[in-house]
Amino acid sequence: MKILLIQHLYFLNGIGGTEKICSILANILSANGYEVEIATNENVVGKPVFTLAKSVRVTNIYDVNLEQKEEIPLYNYKGRNPFLWIKYKIEKKYAKWYNRRLIRRMGGEDKLYQYNLRNRAIAWKRYIDQLRPNLIVTMSIGSLLEITYKNNISVPILDSVNGRPDYDYSNVLGGRKSYLVDLLTMSFSKLDGVQILFDSYREFLPDNFAGECRVITNPIEEVSDTDLVQHSNEKSRFKIVHIGRLDTACKQQHIAIDIFSNLVEKYPTWDLEFWGIGNDVERLKLQILELGLSKRIFLRGFTDDPIAKMKDADIFIFPSKYEGFGLALAEAMSVGLPSIGFATCSGVNELIKHGENGFLANDKMEMEHYLERLMNDSALRQQMGTAGNKMMRKYSLDSMAAGWLGLIHDVINKKSYG
Repeated sequence: MKILLIQHLYFLNGIGGTEKICSILANILSANGYEVEIATNENVVGKPVFTLAKSVRVTNIYDVNLEQKEEIPLYNYKGRNPFLWIKYKIEKKYAKWYNRRLIRRMGGEDKLYQYNLRNRAIAWKRYIDQLRPNLIVTMSIGSLLEITYKNNISVPILDSVNGRPDYDYSNVLGGRKSYLVDLLTMSFSKLDGVQILFDSYREFLPDNFAGECRVITNPIEEVSDTDLVQHSNEKSRFKIVHIGRLDTACKQQHIAIDIFSNLVEKYPTWDLEFWGIGNDVERLKLQILELGLSKRIFLRGFTDDPIAKMKDADIFIFPSKYEGFGLALAEAMSVGLPSIGFATCSGVNELIKHGENGFLANDKMEMEHYLERLMNDSALRQQMGTAGNKMMRKYSLDSMAAGWLGLIHDVINKKSYG
């Protein structure tokens, strides 16, 4: 039986949670006798970052000849060269004129988007018809929209909801156009089933979804009691660590920097360390430079061994605005790090049990207060770290495998006999 996993963007070279879960799921399915292919559609040269079984095939359907009517990106020059400033000013004016003309010619921004989407959907349908899978798993509602827009796909489709469901189709996070909200919402009607991360996320599914819904959480590697961070060990320096994409709109690393900057003089043996890459690296570098803290706050870049970095730390800080699950947070808790996040952050407020394995802050001031409590108390760090490790043991690879295999079995049978 052939299963197609689709992550239409960012799978190649991607280091995020979705790419990791897609790879883990592909390996689970391959190990259980399914023929597995992962497909993407992106104009990049690269390969998957996370390990895949040799039997898993990866296909990039990108075709340079596929017609896409693209707007010209707008660029704001931030340098001091007056000649370059003039050059980019002229280019920006031209881009604005060209974009207005293109949108007007296409009948509006929504019509332009749907024109390009339809051409991509046709390419996806052609590929799917040639592959002839028995089941499709999309790794986001965006991927589902890509393959189903004005297409009739007869095989069952499941969606892996890697965030809170309403983040995928609504405008709750801001910035999403109304026409796109309508298209994404409509996509749920094409689904035979969804996987969600927490039971509380059921209430965030749209009314037009009528398929199977299963809670299947992400897997966390179990760490034994003897391999946890030992907070009683004597050391000359201590680390607060954060691991994740450098994205201040979501991950809000700038808040962690602001909080730590208020504590540096009082705690001269503590440092703040970030592991990850992303679009906001320059913004964070500038913030650190302006605070004069380049010897206390470090942007370390990409790591292929985040667990090792966590084991070398003392506290995990995770000031995200929103999450689906918070994979890095769960991994930090599994190695025995007490963690701090915001009480309003989805996913984070499911994993952190306030006062047991970490702290949930209501605002920036509270987060600073809780961070200082942990910095001052190694026994509290040990107690919360141990509690976090025990709580993470339920998120096993076996549990994820059983959940997905059961969902696939039930949906295929229902489609066959229902």
